[in-house]
Amino acid sequence: MNANAPASPETTETLGATRKLPWTESLKVYLEAGTLRMLVLGFSAGLPLVLVIGTLSFWLREAGIDRTTIGYLSWVGLVYAIKWTWSPLVDRLPLPLLTRWFGQRRSWLLLTQCVVMLGLVGMALTDPRQALQPVVWCALLVAWGSATQDIALDAFRIESADIQRQAALAASYQTGYRVAMIWAGAGVLWIAARAQGADSVGYQHEAWQTAYLVMAASMLAGVITVLLSKEPVPREFQASKNLSEWLRGALVEPFSDFVKRYRWRALLILALISIYRISDVVMGIMANPFYVDMGYTKDEVAAVSKVFGLIMTLLGAFVGGALTMRMGVMRVLMLGAVLSAATNVLYAWLGSQGHSVPALIAVISADNLASGIASAAFIAYLSSLTNVNHTATQYAVLSSLMLLAPKFLAGYSGVYVDAYGYNPFFIGTALLGVPVVLLVWLVMRMEAPGK
Repeated sequence: MNANAPASPETTETLGATRKLPWTESLKVYLEAGTLRMLVLGFSAGLPLVLVIGTLSFWLREAGIDRTTIGYLSWVGLVYAIKWTWSPLVDRLPLPLLTRWFGQRRSWLLLTQCVVMLGLVGMALTDPRQALQPVVWCALLVAWGSATQDIALDAFRIESADIQRQAALAASYQTGYRVAMIWAGAGVLWIAARAQGADSVGYQHEAWQTAYLVMAASMLAGVITVLLSKEPVPREFQASKNLSEWLRGALVEPFSDFVKRYRWRALLILALISIYRISDVVMGIMANPFYVDMGYTKDEVAAVSKVFGLIMTLLGAFVGGALTMRMGVMRVLMLGAVLSAATNVLYAWLGSQGHSVPALIAVISADNLASGIASAAFIAYLSSLTNVNHTATQYAVLSSLMLLAPKFLAGYSGVYVDAYGYNPFFIGTALLGVPVVLLVWLVMRMEAPGK
């Protein structure tokens, strides 16, 4: 195949090479129905992740679970990193009755949303101080449902619009996702604090139970949106004569297609994807235990995250999406990499300030702004790498690679903090961002004309 030949129309083009739009046209896309729909579905996708990793660590630390155990329990998040193994099933396997009624994408979305709700109810009804193992099993159920929902939702998003709108859909999705993370983080803490009462101090399981039941009910927003949405135009697949043909079409071809399109560059691209979010993911596991150990109350963390965190999250996601459409994805990807690493140093500074709410506001605001920008650009970049004939499988593999190494390394975060303390840990996670910046620079040079 000629390396200089134009890309197939079935292959998504590089976002950095798309036509630059005027600012007014770039921002108007956020008012379209498809973009608003993705806002709610992003909320449905973002809610479970925090509840089984982030907020759960606050709950467990308050219940007296040690940091090393909390770190190991973060490996529940590895479910997200291996979701590509069953992504071909989500891409092509019809669900009895559901697929006939709702279509391929919507049927899987509804199934997984119900699984997430069931797992959250199970977590709510179990006290980790009395029995930790049932909480872990329910968290795994939530993680599986959430990861599978991500597979179907990513395919639904990519198949619902042309390439010119993918950055806006990604920004809207990320905004909803981040709002859900605020609700599943700050919202849970606020609800638990209200349920516990101002006169009650220490750990109280009933307060956490109430909060998690409310989170389970919050998943109904995604269910209703799916029911009111239209199924993307269905793609007909040739019926397979035997199992080997099906496996080749559903599993082997998506991988070989990616390698054929990018050749030797695929290794560099995959390396970048696998570590782009490593600073944020590794640091994030110990953020909530850090707040507890620094003496911040549930109300304080909730208030700061709910107000300042939400504002900066929204700003970061929309700025990231708009900058991507205006400047190209790679430049914004570089900006996000630098900001994500730099903001981790601020947590080390926060540790030296004692119990300071103003300092907490500054750090959480900066961290959410950086994360919003980086995530919007990164999702758009992943979307640009997929072939529409293998959307769910390819996107699931790429987004899974994003989590595999960071989640595995994050499992040892509690061990590191117990051995060396919080400040060296935060500085170390910032240094993890240096290879990311280098890889973004190499990919930029690789895609530059004449390279």
